[in-house]
Amino acid sequence: MPLETLEFETAPQPTRSVIVLHGLGDDGHGWAPIAQELDLSPLGAVRFVLPHAPMQPVTINNGYVMRAWYDILGTDLARREDERGLRESQQQLEALIAREKARGIPASRIALVGFSQGSAMALLTGLRHGERLAGIAGLSGYLPLAATTAAERSEANRDVPLFLAHGTEDPVVMHSRGTASRDALAALGYTIEWHEYPMPHSVCAEEIDDLNRWLLKVLAH
Repeated sequence: MPLETLEFETAPQPTRSVIVLHGLGDDGHGWAPIAQELDLSPLGAVRFVLPHAPMQPVTINNGYVMRAWYDILGTDLARREDERGLRESQQQLEALIAREKARGIPASRIALVGFSQGSAMALLTGLRHGERLAGIAGLSGYLPLAATTAAERSEANRDVPLFLAHGTEDPVVMHSRGTASRDALAALGYTIEWHEYPMPHSVCAEEIDDLNRWLLKVLAH
């Protein structure tokens, strides 16, 4: 099933796309106000695509059915990963990128932005995508299937710009998990713009400003 999406364009005939991936239990509507805060007007018309994750039971939440990109099996996010769920969502996001290309937006003008689970999906999908993307931004997230990244990453995105940001007081995806992911990606040679903020598992105005500046830079080409 193709993903349901919420979309808006800042002006007719967009030449760039930003795909924004929400976190566990949220949906695209939850990120629409933040996307609308971004001022990318120097780039011309931009399409924002905010997909809704599928509904599925989440083990760590007693099997409660909610929107989730993949199952969370326990508090140790690295030790027990739902690889099947991760890869199914990866394929759905690949289809979403393909749709943007079919609508005339080249991969080099598509940026992936994700929060928490969405951050994990942006990194999983973007680093493996076969054509060079404009950039990948991960907010309050981590690198999933880290052990397979080196073997599976695409040559095209070996130098894709990465924006990683994390709250130092995050009780959900620990700050140390974010820095470990940053260090693992740096060890693979990626160029990373890293930011941290004194906040819990959330976003803040300063972070959105930093993300805005980064998007203007990576989508300028």
